[in-house]
Amino acid sequence: MTKEKNNISITIDTTYLQQESDPKNNKFYFLYTVSIMNNGSIGAKLLSRHWIIEDSNGKVQHVKGDGVVGDQPYITPGDEYQYTSGTILETSFGTMKGSYQMINDSENYFDAKIPEFILSTPRVIH
Repeated sequence: MTKEKNNISITIDTTYLQQESDPKNNKFYFLYTVSIMNNGSIGAKLLSRHWIIEDSNGKVQHVKGDGVVGDQPYITPGDEYQYTSGTILETSFGTMKGSYQMINDSENYFDAKIPEFILSTPRVIH
């Protein structure tokens, strides 16, 4: 019998939505597409999320909730789940990071870390 292994990798792709943003009123809208890959040897279900969102003024928001975009996906070994969501910052630059709380087929709970990523308007970073 092989030992179970949780190995969830998370990658993020971001987009600044200029047409939805209103910089004069400090509203910068970003989309982020998350890819969650199960590289482990056991299936896992995403139960909840915890995001830590920080803008360049130092304002920090904690967002917690069940699942992602109304779903609690089950990801089998070798499969990937992808979704797109969005956030609004008061500045043109910020970061997001966090974790997904998951349960595997052996009913063991674990956290899958979401690596920190940057949200930026195109002209801020050169």
